[in-house]
Amino acid sequence: MVNKSNLSEEDVKERYITPAIREKGWKPTDYRMEYEYTDGRITVLKNGTKRGKRKKIDYLLNYHENVPIAIIEAKDLNHTYDHGMQQGIGYAEGLKDYEALEVPFVYASNGEAFLEHDMITGKERKIAMVDFPSKEELWNRYKQEKGLTDNQIKAIDEPYYTTRESKQPRYYQRIAINRTVDAIAKGQRRVMLVMATGTGKTYTAFQIVYRLLQAGIKKRVLYLADRNILVDQAMTDDFSPLLSKATKVQNGKMDSSYQIHFALYQQLAGREEDAGHEPYRQFSPDFFDLVVIDEAHRGSAKQDSQWRKILDYFDGPNVTHFGMTATPKNDKSASNIDYFGEPIYTYSLKQGIDDGFLAPYRVIRVNLDVDVNGFRPTKGETDANGQLIEDRKYTSKDFDRKMVITNRTEQVAKYVSDYLKRNQERFNKTIIFCEDIDHAERMRTALVNENNDLVSQDSRYVMKITGDDNEGKAQLSNFEDVTSKYPVLVTTSKLLTTGVNVKTCKLIVLDQNINSMTEFKQIIGRGTRLDESHGKSFFTIMDFKGASRLFADPEFDGEPVDAIDDNDGTGIDFGSSRPHKKNPNDPNNGGSTVGEEPKKYLVNNKQVKIINSQAEYLDADGKLVTTSLRDYTKKNVLGQYATLDEFIKRWRESDNKQALLDDMEEHGIFYKEIIDDEKLNDLDPFDLLVHLAYNQKPLSKSERVANVRKSGLLDKYQGEARKILEALLDKYKNDGIADLENRQTLNLPEFEKFGGPVKIIVKIFGGKKQYQDAVSEVKEKIYS
Repeated sequence: MVNKSNLSEEDVKERYITPAIREKGWKPTDYRMEYEYTDGRITVLKNGTKRGKRKKIDYLLNYHENVPIAIIEAKDLNHTYDHGMQQGIGYAEGLKDYEALEVPFVYASNGEAFLEHDMITGKERKIAMVDFPSKEELWNRYKQEKGLTDNQIKAIDEPYYTTRESKQPRYYQRIAINRTVDAIAKGQRRVMLVMATGTGKTYTAFQIVYRLLQAGIKKRVLYLADRNILVDQAMTDDFSPLLSKATKVQNGKMDSSYQIHFALYQQLAGREEDAGHEPYRQFSPDFFDLVVIDEAHRGSAKQDSQWRKILDYFDGPNVTHFGMTATPKNDKSASNIDYFGEPIYTYSLKQGIDDGFLAPYRVIRVNLDVDVNGFRPTKGETDANGQLIEDRKYTSKDFDRKMVITNRTEQVAKYVSDYLKRNQERFNKTIIFCEDIDHAERMRTALVNENNDLVSQDSRYVMKITGDDNEGKAQLSNFEDVTSKYPVLVTTSKLLTTGVNVKTCKLIVLDQNINSMTEFKQIIGRGTRLDESHGKSFFTIMDFKGASRLFADPEFDGEPVDAIDDNDGTGIDFGSSRPHKKNPNDPNNGGSTVGEEPKKYLVNNKQVKIINSQAEYLDADGKLVTTSLRDYTKKNVLGQYATLDEFIKRWRESDNKQALLDDMEEHGIFYKEIIDDEKLNDLDPFDLLVHLAYNQKPLSKSERVANVRKSGLLDKYQGEARKILEALLDKYKNDGIADLENRQTLNLPEFEKFGGPVKIIVKIFGGKKQYQDAVSEVKEKIYS
C-alpha cells in the first residue's frame, strides 16, 4: 500500500494528473509539461555573468499550438487540492513575479481533485479527477464565453508559419501575434504593437501577416519603413517565406501583380512637385487592406507629415493600419498613441531583461574636467581658424556642436581605447555616437591614432558610418555580420540609432547630447540583443555627456545592472531629464541643415583631463549608490529580510538550506562570489550574510563543527553511525552545507567502507526517516 503523503509532486503528476487528462483525450502533443517560458535573467558580476532560473509551469494545455487554453499547477499530497490556484492565476495574468501567459482556464490539483478557475467569468468550481474537461469542451466554452466571430475563429484556426528548422514564437510573441490577429479579425482599424528593440518585432509582424493572409482575412499588404535597411532586412530575413508574393517598390513604380509591397515612405510620397500625382496614387485607396508601419514612432503619426498622407490615402473602410515601435510616445511632437490608440500589447525592455531574452547592461559614466567646470575664453581669444570666440561660458551641451576642443575628442578616444586594451576587449564591436558628422569624422581620426597598431593591419578596424559616407555604409553589413571581424570601432551620429542589428555589439559610447527619451531608448537598443554563442551576454554603456540620467526618468522602464561613475564626487549638473525643443536650424535635428549653418569654434590649445573614478551603480529607482559586490548583496538581503530575526526565522524553518541559498542567489544575494573573491572558504554562507547585513560576528565552519562535537550530540550515535556523521561534518567543513544535505554525498569514496548509500540508510540508521532525522539534528546543532 502506497503512503500517499510520501509521494513527491512529480509522483502526483505521473500517477494521477497526467492519466486524468489523457483519459479525456488530451494527447501528448496537446500539452507541455514543465513548460519553460523564459530564459532566466542574466546578472552581470565582476568577473562575468550568471543566468537565473527559467520560469516554468507544470502543464500548459493547447487547443492549437498557437492557442494555449489551460494551465495546471500541481502540488504534492501534503497540500490541499486547491493550494496552487493563486500561483496558477499568477501565471495566467502576470501577478507578482510571473509573466502573463494569457490562458482562459486555470486548474490546481494535488491528485485528489481539481479546482477550476475560469479567467473569463471569474467563477471557480471543484471537479473530480475523472471529470477533467476534454479539449473540445474547453474550446467550446471559450468560444461561447468570448462570443467569438467567424472571422476570429478563422484566424485562431490558422497556425503559425513553422518548419522543422524554424523557431517557435516565444510566449510574449505568441501573445502579441494572437492579440493583434484577433483585433484585426474583429475589425479594429488602428492597431499598435510596442516591443523593445531586440525582441523580434519584425518576426512577430511576419507571423501576423502570414496568418491573416492564410485565413483570407486580408488580401494585400503594404509594408512601410523609412530606411532601406529596414525594408531589406524584413524581406530577406523574417518575411522570406512570403518572398514569392512580395516586391520592393523602386523608383516609384508599383506592380499590382504582387500581394505584398515593401516600400519607403519617401518613395511613395514623392517630391513637392509631385503633389496630386504622388507615386502612391498608382493604386486605388482600397487596393491594400493592411498597411504595416515599421518604426511607427518616427513620423507617420504627424498630421502634417508628408508620410501621413500615404496613410490617409490608403484608409478605406476595410483597411487596417498596424504600427510597430519600441517607443510608443513620440516626444518630439505628436504621439503615435493619438493616431493608433493605446498599444494592443507592450513588451518592454525591463521585461525582456527580466526574462533573459535581452542583454542587461552596466554603465560607465565618465566626467571630463572641462564638462564639469565649463570653458570660457580669455578676452579677445580667437580660435584655430582666427575667429573671435564669443565671450561666454561653454558647457557640455556646447561641445562638438558650437565649441570643438580638439583635446577633448582625443581624451574620449583615449579613454575608450584604453578601456578596451585594459580589459583585452579590443575586438569587441563598439558604436560611438557623436554630435554630428563632423564630430564623427574627428572621433574616427582620434581612434585611428590611438589604435594605429590594429589599423595598420586592417584599415577597417576604425570606420565612420554616416549618411554621407558611401564607403562606411558599404561596410554596414560586415559590421552587423557576427562572423565578420571588421569593422570594430564605428563612429556615427544618427544613422545607426535604429534599424541596425549588431548582435555582438558590446560597447555603446555616448558622446552626444540626448534629450529625447525616444532617441535614447533607440540607441540603447543597439546593444540589447543577445548572442551568447559569440560571447555576448551583456553590454556596456560608456557615457561622456550625462545621457544616462534618462535611466532615472519614469518613462524609462529598465534599470541598469551596474554602473561605474568616473567622478571625484563633485557632481555635474545634468539638467532636466525632460526633452528640449530642438532648433529647426540645428544641423543635428534630423541630419539636415535649414538656413545658415551655426558657427563652430575650434580650440587646439586647451588640455582636457578625465576626473578620477568612483564606482557606483544605478538602482531600480535611478539613484546612484556606491557599489561593490558586498554592498549589492547586503542591499538585497535587507530587501528580503528587513531584520536579523526575520532572516534567522526563515533559515530555521527551511528544511533544505542549500535550496534556500539557491533562492537567495536568484534574488541577487551573491554569497558564492564574495566567498571566492575574498577567499573566505572557511566561512559558512549563513555567517557571511548575517555579518554582511546585520553586523553579527561570524563563526567559521571549523568553529561550528567544533561546537557540534562539544555539544555531545554525536554521543547519541554509536559505531558506524557516529563515524558517518563525523565524516559528514568533515564534508560540511571542507565543502559546505549542500554536501551534508544531499544523500548523493554517500556515493563518494570516503563512504564506500560503510557499504554505500543503501546499507548506510537502511541498515546502519534503520531507514530513510531515521537517517534524515539524524542529519536534521546535526544541521540544527550547527546553526544553534
